[in-house]
Amino acid sequence: MSDLLERVTAFRAAFARRQASETVELPGAFVVRDPDFPHSQEHNRLIVDASDANPGALPELAAQGLGSRQQYRIAVLDEALGERVAPVLAAVGYDRDAELILARETAGCALPEPAAHLVELAELRAAVFRQQLDWGLDEDLARQLTERRTARLRGAEQVHFLATRTPDGEIAAWADLYLDRNTGLAQLEDLVTAVPHRKQGHGDTLLATGLALAAAAGIPQLFLIADATDWPREWYSCRGFTELGRSYSFLNR
Repeated sequence: MSDLLERVTAFRAAFARRQASETVELPGAFVVRDPDFPHSQEHNRLIVDASDANPGALPELAAQGLGSRQQYRIAVLDEALGERVAPVLAAVGYDRDAELILARETAGCALPEPAAHLVELAELRAAVFRQQLDWGLDEDLARQLTERRTARLRGAEQVHFLATRTPDGEIAAWADLYLDRNTGLAQLEDLVTAVPHRKQGHGDTLLATGLALAAAAGIPQLFLIADATDWPREWYSCRGFTELGRSYSFLNR
């Protein structure tokens, strides 16, 4: 594993611990829980951060740490372990999603014109909630997936919410930006353009702004997570991102 990938993996584990309301340490793994957002799998899951964890023990560890839930989410941060775990978890009813870890250097990145704005959750809330409903989620789940950004504020040294607006001031797109000078890493996540405003350059503006803010903070690398099977991986590749590795997420049926 490269030094950069090791640092990214450590950052992801630390971010999950910091934003969690509760953590349970387990052999080779830990559980994060948040009773305020019980439907958010991001905030209620087993995270395997050791490369030598026992694959066969993971379902029991998830149940032990998460208690009674309709579904269990297991995140395996080490790529090689994820490959070994996959057939074991598939045999007991887990589906696997592959996540690409993409990164690029921030050197020379300048703010675009116009740039995205730093906003508070209060400014984002209506747009994010409406988008969740447009994706077909029920109101309670949509509310939790909107409000869980309050927990993310604890995750890194600096957590920013970025947004772009239409000419009449409506929020058109948004993303999270996490900055950590101690590790020399920035992360851009949950980049979303509302359906009516797609193909108008909002995603490029958010990405360029995130890179520029990381560069201005003296952070040399920005990374993000992309679905291995979805189109954004190609979009990011065209914008200078390269693949560092993969992690895996498992959900029982």
